[in-house]
Order: sequence, then structure tokens, then C-alpha cells
Amino acid sequence: MEELKVPTMAEMMASGQQPEFLFWVGCAGSFDDRAKKITKAFVRLLNRAGVSFAVLGTEESCNGDPAKRAGNEFLFQMQAMMNIQVLDGYGVKKIVTACPHCFNTLKNEYPELGGNYEVIHHTQLLKSLLDEKRLSIEGGQFRGKRITFHDPCYLGRANNVYEAPRELIQKLDAELVEMKRSRANGLCCGAGGAQMFKDAEPGNKEINIERTEEALGLEPTIIAAGCPFCNTMLTDGVKGKEKEADVKVMDVAELIANAQDL
Repeated sequence: MEELKVPTMAEMMASGQQPEFLFWVGCAGSFDDRAKKITKAFVRLLNRAGVSFAVLGTEESCNGDPAKRAGNEFLFQMQAMMNIQVLDGYGVKKIVTACPHCFNTLKNEYPELGGNYEVIHHTQLLKSLLDEKRLSIEGGQFRGKRITFHDPCYLGRANNVYEAPRELIQKLDAELVEMKRSRANGLCCGAGGAQMFKDAEPGNKEINIERTEEALGLEPTIIAAGCPFCNTMLTDGVKGKEKEADVKVMDVAELIANAQDL
């Protein structure tokens, strides 16, 4: 991230500043090579829009979602309490994240442990920046392209966020095509509930292959996602179907940043 302007909360506090948003990067966005590209694309958009934000940097720990979903409530509460202590120490009020797992946990489960914040998904923030004319979107290279959007479980069914990512895609002058199972009837990519980190159970087909087949049936140019886990699972599905040359899997933030040549 050296080439990008990304201040830490510690740096901002040392200079007597308080950013509008804490950008919660998440484990995937910090360590996974593919998800790092999503992080960078979102940061470029925040900088373009002049949004005051900061990250925790090395002070950010896992939010505890995988531990909780895998059944280790004790570990989750330990991780959450440590994070809440850090967040409250910096006086954080608003959090934005590109990971629906982080989004859901920070928004819905931290309040029970005393962590009360306004938490939004990056597609929601990008839409509001667009509405406020702080960000403009040109169709660019995506004009007229067939794009289908996969609803992440923790963004869609868990938090009823369906429109923001779709409105952003439509602003690209792209052709948004819907899968049969979408919105409240969306099909999981197979990574949620800590399934990302365990071996597959007996069966005749991986769920990410099932979902990828549904997407490929629409003959899209791009499968859009709003979650780094979904991105990984769908990318693996496209590779499994040997369609990498024809279909790309991209985060909504990447679509907008690439359309702006950021």
C-alpha cells in the first residue's frame, strides 16, 4: 500500500485528527493476495472522493467471525473484546468494510459485548458517495458488458442489502443479468459459517461449482461479488470450469475503480 495514501488511527490521533470512517480491512483484505487488490481499489476510490478515513494497521485483529461460526464462542468473545477496547480507545464511531462477514459481526454481534458503532458495507458507502456527487462513475471498459451479481449471504439475507451493489453496476452502463437464485433466494458460495477453512464433506458436487454453473449459464462477461470469500469460491469455480479466459470474477469496488482507470 506504499503508493496509496492510507493513514493509521495512531498516526491521525498523534496529529490531533479524527477520521470520519475507520476502514476495517479484515483478514482476507490484509493477507490474501487476491483480496488485497479489492482493498487497494476501494482505497483509491476513497482517496478520489476525498473521504477522511484511517485503518488500524497492525492493531487490527480478526473480528472473530470464523471462530464463532465454527462454534468457539469463547475465542470469539476474546477476539471481540480486544477489538472493542482498541476501537473505543480511538473513539471510533463509523466503520466501513469490504467484507460482509466483518460487516455482519461488527454491526450485529459486537453491540452485545458493548461495541456500538455505525457499520456499513463498502458498496453502501460508494453508493452514498455517488448520490452526494463526491464520486462519479463512467461506464468505461464495462459499458454494455453482461454482469451478474452474486449476493453474499451476510450482506443479503442477513442484512437485507441488495440494491447498493446493483445500482453501482448499473451506473457502469452494463447489462445486469440476474441469476435464478438471487437476492433473498440467493445461493451460498460455500465459504460462510467457517466452511472456507475446512475440508469438504461427502457429496457429489461442491456448492461453489453449483453456484458458478448457475452464473455461467447466463453467459456473463463478469461475475461481480461484494465479498472476498465469495470472490475466492467463484474464482475457483470458474477455474474448475476452465472459463478463466472468458469470465472474470471481480469485486464491485474493482469494477468502479477500473472504470475510472484508478
